[in-house]
Amino acid sequence: MQKEIRQTWFFHQSPQEVWDYLTKPELLALWLMETDFQPVVGHKFRFVCSVITECEVLEVTPFTRLSYSWQAHSIKTGNPFHSKVVWTLLPKNDGTELQLVHDGFTELEDALAHNEGWVRCGNRIVQLSNPIEQ
Repeated sequence: MQKEIRQTWFFHQSPQEVWDYLTKPELLALWLMETDFQPVVGHKFRFVCSVITECEVLEVTPFTRLSYSWQAHSIKTGNPFHSKVVWTLLPKNDGTELQLVHDGFTELEDALAHNEGWVRCGNRIVQLSNPIEQ
């Protein structure tokens, strides 16, 4: 198995609207984790839940691409590992395709655990951005 995560979601919103879910701390908290994120290259921030993930913004191309480092602890060894998260937004079919690549894992167990987490988070962001009309 590859030690890289690749996932794709489709939204009926524009890239600008989807971008907000990736860059506004109050929206990130709804589907990912509490954070002090700012979309500024070099900004160091944290994602906080039961554990703390240390990150640094590496690339910001508004409405198109966002990447940051991701330092967590291995569930297998307990040692810190460094990986990278890249979000790419593509205008498509009156909406936006959102692609995630998370790579740099050294242990298969960590890649599998993070993949499960991204599936759950992806489902939450889809539900939040595409609410059911009543």
